Amino acid sequence: QVRLVESGGGLVQAGGSLRLSCAASGRTFSRHAMGWFRQAPGKERDFVACISQSGGDTYYADSVKGRFTISRDNAKNTVYLEMNSLKPEDTAVYSCAADQAWSALLAGRGAYWGQGTQVTVSS
Repeated sequence: QVRLVESGGGLVQAGGSLRLSCAASGRTFSRHAMGWFRQAPGKERDFVACISQSGGDTYYADSVKGRFTISRDNAKNTVYLEMNSLKPEDTAVYSCAADQAWSALLAGRGAYWGQGTQVTVSS
């Protein structure tokens, strides 16, 4: 069982930056690939980024490539999402997910999910 808790969301102006964190409970964090997803009001949940168990591999949605960076600290059981050059269309609830299969996250699935943190980007 992995419990995930996101933090770091908030209100920011366009062009600004935010850093999201996702803290995981349990001793199996390093065995799970981690991903970030987002859901805007009235829209489906979208994949944002994911990172492999070791942190050596990352993958991003085209919409955030070059602006967002996913990273992890296995010693702290935490995954991060550094978001720069934010745009109003980045406004959404951002959730992290964990799965032992990298492919599951790329497919939009995950064994464990956090509750999410709101990110609002004003124009």
